[in-house]
Amino acid sequence: MDPVVVVIIIAAIIVVFAVTCIKVVPQATTYIVERLGAYKTTWDTGFHVKMPVIDRVARKISLKEKVADFAPQAVITKDNVTMQIDTVLFYQIIDPKLFTYGIERPITAIENLSATTLRNIIGELELDQTLTSRDIINSKMREILDEATDPWGIKVNRVELKNIIPPREIQVAMEKQMKAEREKRESILIAEGQKEAAIRVAEGEKESAILRAEAKKEAAIREAEGQAQAILAVQEATAKGLQLIKDVGVDEAVIKMRSLEAFEKAANGQATKIIIPSEIASIAGLATSVKEIAKS
Repeated sequence: MDPVVVVIIIAAIIVVFAVTCIKVVPQATTYIVERLGAYKTTWDTGFHVKMPVIDRVARKISLKEKVADFAPQAVITKDNVTMQIDTVLFYQIIDPKLFTYGIERPITAIENLSATTLRNIIGELELDQTLTSRDIINSKMREILDEATDPWGIKVNRVELKNIIPPREIQVAMEKQMKAEREKRESILIAEGQKEAAIRVAEGEKESAILRAEAKKEAAIREAEGQAQAILAVQEATAKGLQLIKDVGVDEAVIKMRSLEAFEKAANGQATKIIIPSEIASIAGLATSVKEIAKS
């Protein structure tokens, strides 16, 4: 064989070996490298070269968060009610070496551990507590599973109860109870509405009565003020008249004669009794005497 061909073949083999020994690890991924069957190192993201023949990539592990959806598990509550509960688990590999060599089939182990943990927790709760304590159950399961999976290089970030399925007869009873509760709330709301309406009507009547009373009070005050102003006007007119009489200097005789004239006009009325002041009586007697003297 031509030596040149041999050299080319050898060079090609060397290139192939070199290419196979060069590895580029992508983001969020690690490679477990073994040398002669034993753990050698863990490759993180980037460019790496391994020894040919004696080194090999034993496992490629993704560091992304993963979701494990487990099948429904039969559990029994403290009050002996059997129900089906299925869980969803969110986990992440934080130690690739422990994940590779810590346990065989780690996801199956997590599923079994999740089922037993769920049975233990639900066994301490009654049916009503189970249906209303999802957050408490989720927290307890996450703590227990996270602690149990530490030797496997797995971190449990979150556990959720996906479905809680009680027996059919329990579902029917719950539906009846919910219907009764809704009807009760409806009756309460109607009663509260009627009560509120009655209160509003009573408040309206009260305000109307207050306004009517205030209006009557205001009218009475206005009427009293009008009467007071009328009396004041009469008094002022009388005072002005007296002042005018005083100013013109009318003597007592003239005043008495005027009074007599006023009395004479009053006597021509329909009154059956007339009270005559003493001064006017004396004047009347004087006038009568004058008239008799004139006749004689």
